[in-house]
Amino acid sequence: MKHIFNVEGMTCAHCEKAVSKALLAIDAHAKIVIDRTVDFVEVLSDLPAEKFIQAIEDEGCRVVH
Repeated sequence: MKHIFNVEGMTCAHCEKAVSKALLAIDAHAKIVIDRTVDFVEVLSDLPAEKFIQAIEDEGCRVVH
């Protein structure tokens, strides 16, 4: 299942890497695409979106619905 999130607060490569690492900690087999220049995060995983939203927000970013 494809989850697409608009994420505010990813301002640098370190933020992007931290979000990616947090998402992979939830599902090590997920396919992740992040483009911080347009606040875009895409996750391909069978897990529910809520798990990934929580992981992103735990890194200090905000998911805008």
